[in-house]
Amino acid sequence: MARVAMLSVHTCPLAALGGKETGGMNVYVRELARALARRGVAVDVFTRSQNPAIPRVVPLAPGARVIHLPAGPEAPLAREEVYRHLGEFAAGLERWRRATGGAYALVHAHYWLSGVVGLELRARWGVPVVQMFHTLARLKNGAARAPAELEPPLRVAEEARLVAAVDRVVAASPVERDALVRGYGAGAERVAVVPCGVDTALFRPGARGEARARLGLAGGPVALYVGRIAPVKGLDTLLDAVARLRARLPALRLLVVGGETDEPLDGHQAALRRRAAALGLGGAVRFLGAQPQHTLRTYYLAADVTVLPSYYESFGMVALEAMACGSPVVATRVGGLQTTVRDGRTGLLVPDGDARALADALARVLADPALAARLGRAGVRWAARHRWPRVAAAIHRLYAALAPALAAGRPVPRPAVGAAAGPGRRAAPGPAARGARPA
Repeated sequence: MARVAMLSVHTCPLAALGGKETGGMNVYVRELARALARRGVAVDVFTRSQNPAIPRVVPLAPGARVIHLPAGPEAPLAREEVYRHLGEFAAGLERWRRATGGAYALVHAHYWLSGVVGLELRARWGVPVVQMFHTLARLKNGAARAPAELEPPLRVAEEARLVAAVDRVVAASPVERDALVRGYGAGAERVAVVPCGVDTALFRPGARGEARARLGLAGGPVALYVGRIAPVKGLDTLLDAVARLRARLPALRLLVVGGETDEPLDGHQAALRRRAAALGLGGAVRFLGAQPQHTLRTYYLAADVTVLPSYYESFGMVALEAMACGSPVVATRVGGLQTTVRDGRTGLLVPDGDARALADALARVLADPALAARLGRAGVRWAARHRWPRVAAAIHRLYAALAPALAAGRPVPRPAVGAAAGPGRRAAPGPAARGARPA
C-alpha cells in the first residue's frame, strides 16, 4: 500500500468527543483514515501523546493506525502551549520514521498546528502537503461575541503562511473556499472543495417511539442540540428561543448533548445553566454531557428536531448525522451550514443570534408533522450523498494528482513487523473503539 502521514497534532481522533479540544475534526480524521485504507492507501495518523499510559500505536483498521508521539508534557495542553512543542513533535516523527524504516508519499495536515509541522516535514522529505483547516481564525473572530473569544494573532498569521505555502488546501464547502480566496489570498485553483462525510451504516433512520422508550422520554416535543459547549455554538440564543417557545409549547424539552465533565464551575456550561434557570426553564433543559456514538443515534431518532444555533460552523457534521437519521434540522445561516443544510428541503435556516427567528422556525417544524416528515426524508437522501467512501474517493484523487505513488495504491515500504510499535511502547492488541460523538 502507498502511505500517507496524516497529522492531527493537538487532538487524537480516538478521544472521547464533545469537549473543548474534540469534535467534528476527530471524527473526520478517524473516518477518512479508515476509508482511505479500504481504498489501498495506508494511513499513519500522528498525534501528540497526552497520556503516557496509552499505547504508542493503536490500529484503526487494516492499513490505518494512530501513532502517539510525545512532545512536551504527556498531558492535555492549551493550543498555544502545543505550538511551542511543534518542533519537538516533528523531530519525534522523523525519529519514528527512521526507526521503523518507513516512507511517506504525502502529508495531510489537519488544523493549523498540524500544518506548521507539515511544512517542516516537507522540507525534510520533499513530499507534497495537503492542508485542511477545519475552522479559520478570521471567520471565528468575525463571529466572536466577546474579546475573550478571539483567536490569537499568531494563529491568523500562521494560517496565512500555510495558505501561501502548502500544495493544496481542502475546503469543506464553497463558502469556506470563498473565505480562503477572499480573506487569505488563496488561489482558487489550489483549493479543492470536498464536503465532510457521515457514517450512514451507523446513522440511519429508525423508530422514534422505540428510541424515546430507550431514553425514558415520555410525551411532549423534544429539541436536540449536539456539539461542544462553547460560546461560538450559540446555545445562549437557543435557550432564549426555547423560553419563547414554552409559552406555546409548555411541554417542550431541550436535550443538550456535549460538554466536558471537568469544566470549571465558572465555565461556559455553568453560565448556560444559570441562564436557563433565569429564563425559568428549570427541568425543560437537560445537559447530558458527551454520549457514545451508538447512543447518539438514539437521541437523533428520539428528537422531533435537531438544532444548530451556531454563530460559525465550517461545515456542520452534526447536521449531516441528524439528516442521515431522518431528523429535521433547524440551523443558522452561517459558514458551511449554508450548503450542508438545504433550506426548505432538508431543514430550515435562520439568521444567527436571532432568538425570535429560531423560535419561529422550531415552532413551524414542531407544529407541522407533514413538514417534519418531508424534511426528514429529504435529509436521508441528501446524507447518502456524503458517505465516507465518496469523501475518501475525492481525497484519493487529490492525493494522486500530487503524488503519483498514490494513484493506484502502488506499494511504499512498510515498517518491519518487529518495529511496528515504534520505539518505547508496544502496539495495542485490537482496533480502537469509537469515542463519544458530539461535534
